[in-house]
Amino acid sequence: MLQKIYTGLFFLGLFFFPFNEYEGISALGEFKSESGALFLFGGFLFLAADTFYSKKIIIPYKNILFQCVILFLAWCIITFLVNLNTISSNYFKHTTGINRFIRQYFALIISSFIFLILYINVLAKMEVKEILFKIRKVFLYSLIIASIYGFLETLVIVFGFRIFYPVLNLFDYFPFSEVHLHPEGRISSVSYEPPFLAIYLISIAGWMFSYILTNKKPTKFLPTIAVLLLTYFSGSRTGLIVIFFQLLIFSFFLYKDIRFKTYIKKALIGFAVIFTVLLAFNGEKVIKSVTEKMESLDFKNNLTKSVSNQSRFGIQYASIQVFKENPVAGVGFGQQAYHNRTHYPGWATKNNYEFKLYYKNKKEKTFPPGYNLYTRLLAETGLVGFLLFFLLLYFSLRETIIIMKNTQNEEKILTIIILITLIGLYINWLQIDTFRMYIVWLCLAILIQLRYKLKALKNEQ
Repeated sequence: MLQKIYTGLFFLGLFFFPFNEYEGISALGEFKSESGALFLFGGFLFLAADTFYSKKIIIPYKNILFQCVILFLAWCIITFLVNLNTISSNYFKHTTGINRFIRQYFALIISSFIFLILYINVLAKMEVKEILFKIRKVFLYSLIIASIYGFLETLVIVFGFRIFYPVLNLFDYFPFSEVHLHPEGRISSVSYEPPFLAIYLISIAGWMFSYILTNKKPTKFLPTIAVLLLTYFSGSRTGLIVIFFQLLIFSFFLYKDIRFKTYIKKALIGFAVIFTVLLAFNGEKVIKSVTEKMESLDFKNNLTKSVSNQSRFGIQYASIQVFKENPVAGVGFGQQAYHNRTHYPGWATKNNYEFKLYYKNKKEKTFPPGYNLYTRLLAETGLVGFLLFFLLLYFSLRETIIIMKNTQNEEKILTIIILITLIGLYINWLQIDTFRMYIVWLCLAILIQLRYKLKALKNEQ
């Protein structure tokens, strides 16, 4: 009974993970508006209860990926102890360095250990075919809701059909959803902001692309089309680049299989048809929108025009300077913001309201983001911590490719999905510094279970 409950909560967590457009519970810190996390928390509690009664829980301590996670978590504590004197004197935005470490480490443990253990124990009870089709179906259901919301939002914001706004407002009655229109003419669907929508789409893109491989009906292209359209109208530069790259990787696998070569041609034709229809309805808007998207990808020219780009690259630059001063163990996990503020470059802070109102403002409690997980790790955990985390990324991709080469059917499709997903999310970490990337840890859990299941199958033979 308990197993069914935590399994159900696991799937609800996956369904609701993009839904963060609501006020949330402030006591949960980073997870306050993460509705999916609420179900995953509940799932872990029921897993703990089941473990108490059954005395059984799966902890893959012999797996290289799990070992990398544990080593990285241990090193984060070591960086705290090594830098304790400095950390104890850190104080910014009404928060001490020790308090900051506890909160940040707790958030890391939740994502990379607590949820990971839940994923592993749920997946252990499932066959490979179930993992592929059940998880994918849950993501499809969430995409359907996000697409309906995004379609209505696009009609209102992009094409100016305000008549649909009352219909869009009905989503206020949907769980964990509060309708807010983005001021810059970009859509965010069920997520709080366009960047969060982009993370969601990058996370599920591979799963949705895989319908082309497994379904025979013409509708198999719809999930892919939905992902591409939502990405486009979100206006996320990173989303556009990463998902386009993911699509290229998927196209490579399609092209290698003679059965699917024609799909690439059909996809191009389908795109042309959709674009033509959009031009017919509102050609001026579409042309303007495409032009703006192309211009937004010119990061070099936008560095002096875009405040967000100045902030992003300025904070990354500051993190590198902090790393140069503390190359081995960094300044301690969670301590980046205390040291970065003395290294912000003039070209980033000049005429930049974000630094004045948010990042340097001591009255504003929200800490400045690091905008890049890798530069954050260099600054906070030094070269050792960075290399430990890099080993986790390396072994995860290596494991995926090895399993892919030695499997067929559902197992092979699942590894293709994981490869596309991990590459996309690892690239996305170049512009976001949170470990709260649920699908990364889910993919690692799937890889761990695939290794055990394939090993067990080989032993049986």
